[in-house]
Amino acid sequence: MTTQDYSARHLQVLEGLEAVRKRPGMYVGSTDARGLMHCLWEIIDNAVDEALGGHGDRIEVILHADGSVEVRDRARGIPVDIEPRTGLSGVEVVFTKLHAGGKFGGGSYAASGGLHGVGASVVNALSARLDVEVDRAGKTYGMSFRRGEPGTFADRGTPDPTAPFTPFERSSELAVVGKARRGVTGTRVRYWADPQIFLAQAQFAHDELVARARQTAFLVPGLTMVIRDERRLPGTPGAEGPTEETFAYSGGIAEYAEYLAPDVAVTDVWRLQGTGSFSETVPMLDELGHMVSREVERECEVDVALRWGTGYDTVVRSFVNIITTPKGGTHVAGFEQALMKVFRKQLETNARKLKVGNDKVEKDDILAGLTAVVTVRLPEPQFEGQTKEVLGTSAVRTIVSRTVEKALTERLTSSHRGDKAQASLLLEKVVAEMKSRISARLHKETQRRKNALESSSLPAKLADCRSNDTDRSELFLVEGDSALGTAKLARSSDYQALLPLRGKILNVQKASVQDMLANAECAAIIQVIGAGSGRSFDLDLVRYGKVIIMTDADVDGAHIRTLLLTLFFRYMRPLVEAGRVYAAMPPLHRIEVAGGRGKGREREFLYTYTEAQMRRTVAGLEKKGRTVKQPMQRYKGLGEMDADQLAETTMDPRHRTLRRITLADAARADEVFDLLMGSSVAPRKDFIVESAHDLDRERIDA
Repeated sequence: MTTQDYSARHLQVLEGLEAVRKRPGMYVGSTDARGLMHCLWEIIDNAVDEALGGHGDRIEVILHADGSVEVRDRARGIPVDIEPRTGLSGVEVVFTKLHAGGKFGGGSYAASGGLHGVGASVVNALSARLDVEVDRAGKTYGMSFRRGEPGTFADRGTPDPTAPFTPFERSSELAVVGKARRGVTGTRVRYWADPQIFLAQAQFAHDELVARARQTAFLVPGLTMVIRDERRLPGTPGAEGPTEETFAYSGGIAEYAEYLAPDVAVTDVWRLQGTGSFSETVPMLDELGHMVSREVERECEVDVALRWGTGYDTVVRSFVNIITTPKGGTHVAGFEQALMKVFRKQLETNARKLKVGNDKVEKDDILAGLTAVVTVRLPEPQFEGQTKEVLGTSAVRTIVSRTVEKALTERLTSSHRGDKAQASLLLEKVVAEMKSRISARLHKETQRRKNALESSSLPAKLADCRSNDTDRSELFLVEGDSALGTAKLARSSDYQALLPLRGKILNVQKASVQDMLANAECAAIIQVIGAGSGRSFDLDLVRYGKVIIMTDADVDGAHIRTLLLTLFFRYMRPLVEAGRVYAAMPPLHRIEVAGGRGKGREREFLYTYTEAQMRRTVAGLEKKGRTVKQPMQRYKGLGEMDADQLAETTMDPRHRTLRRITLADAARADEVFDLLMGSSVAPRKDFIVESAHDLDRERIDA
């Protein structure tokens, strides 16, 4: 831009937006992919605010192949008339003036997500190009901007952010670029993020966008969200061609809570709703344009959907005017405060029936297995920063707490048969979690690395090791007492400990926490590992560097291994995530190869782990002229091996093979465990029937 082209007009338009370009982190958090996505949320949230007000029922987001992104809605459309104080069109005011928009006066939006009035203008300032089209009154209006400055691009049909740009000199022109059908209104915003601001590797995250669209569709019943990806990026669903996903839900946050829930339900989804009012002093412009402080009355709507499941993971999503608050705030604090108050009162009332004793319930006991969606709607909420991650309006805490306390108490004390049964199950679950926490704490206090003389508090059947070095020590979970005898002779007692298991342990995917703790085998495993269970599990207190499941190489052994992995997955998951759980691989066959001709040729023993490996090995030996003694030994269990064979094949670190159990995809693993081991029989039956044709019948011991 030359000196003669730099006029007062440019100073007027760019004065505020220059601050955004100099300090983008203050407005969008960062200049990486997170900041890029935040810009997109600002535009989408403007469209969602219209839908919240009952204007428009469809929003489309298109990721174009040229790197731009477009948001379309069918709402009222941005005002196109002249704003009297600035003399600019409503479109230009929204996209060039900080702290300007329909969310300040209080007449346009009762509750909205964009409150600071900087969303659209900040996105405009950080874009190499932004095009906006508005359908109103039978006409389509259009305007373009370059880095926040209005003007015209000299492109030829196809929008190009690098095309020659001519800024408006004296006055802006909101051009009429087409006709709109009668009764059709809406806004289309398409922009190219500025490469001068954002990092070169920053890209719009397809999965994050889809998750946000799904979440918004849940929060605004009746709204349809469409995500179209035309970029053909490797690793995305649209890698092979343009892809489109549509989300629309009528059940609201109750359906959202059911969708988020990771476990089997203990209660139905309960909806807790209410309103409250509060007053606050805010600065406002009077008729003369002066800023004065006035006390205004606000109304806060509270809507909470929650349900408890059999697991111990907690999933809580919180929103203010459909804007997600990942770090919580006063609304979440009020919600948790009410939970504590209600449950402590209910447990005190039913102490004798539930056998609570003198123990006190804590927040984690109540939150175990809880899935909740906490939403509040209020005008002009106070957030901590433009990124709106924490709600700061203090009065909301009291309103949410009072609403949840009243509605939840009614549920837990209801005389309705269904509610009464669920309330009873829920209180029993909370008490079981409390007892589990207390039991785990006692384990932590008593289960430290002990030598042989100090191990009196550990199970008598544990054959512990002598070493105090946790990283070096290993715990073998052995199937049956017969295998234990051989394993004792085969192990290195310096660093290898043995815990025998009598048959198949409890299937903890279907059992309650209380049943799991009451099971002798499960309790012994938790006690020996020494780090507690569930939410109170502490990886730093685990007594062994490796936990190795050593079962027979047959169907029963595989079942026992699955049951043990279910226990670890549900109640000691950090141990699996740390890669400290292993499965031993005992051999299936022992091949005796006769000695060859001449002196010094002794018999040789080879071990194989599958039928296919055994056949390949035998064929290879015969091809070399070696003689394989028949019949070959086929191990039916660990007890058939002698100590030397077990040590050489399964326990000696120099020769053994271990399989590390990993959680590459925890969510998928959770689904598989619930399918194979959960309480729902029908999906498991369908899985077995569908997978029957893949079964190798020769692998079944019959």
